[in-house]
Amino acid sequence: MSTPAPRPSVLFVCVHNAGRSQMGAAFLTHLGGGRVEVRSAGSAPADTVNPAVVEAMAEVGVDISAETPKVLTTEAVRSSDVVITMGCGDACPVFPGKRYLDWQLADPAGQGVEAVRPIRDAIEMRVRGLLAELGIPATA
Repeated sequence: MSTPAPRPSVLFVCVHNAGRSQMGAAFLTHLGGGRVEVRSAGSAPADTVNPAVVEAMAEVGVDISAETPKVLTTEAVRSSDVVITMGCGDACPVFPGKRYLDWQLADPAGQGVEAVRPIRDAIEMRVRGLLAELGIPATA
């Protein structure tokens, strides 16, 4: 009898943890079907998630209205297998042995839902690609 493989752990990081990293984490949670441990954080977290981001995600059936921005800790990075940075620059701690991906995406801060939609769609495509790389079929 084989032991199930441990769930990979992915951390999404941006400055405010109010937009891009929240969308990335939400899509990975939604599409990963519980087969990935998902975290998100920001180097300088905002007070709330961007309302336009909440609205854009609701349009595709993903509710992030209860999420709150979280501060980035070295422990969160240390306990993740893959760290995806989204514009946090030098504020992201780097540990040896971790896989780092830097996703260059426009910042939705201060933008309306029309501007957030293409960012949301780009993040969904990248999350689907990440799931494929991890060998995890997307649930939807």
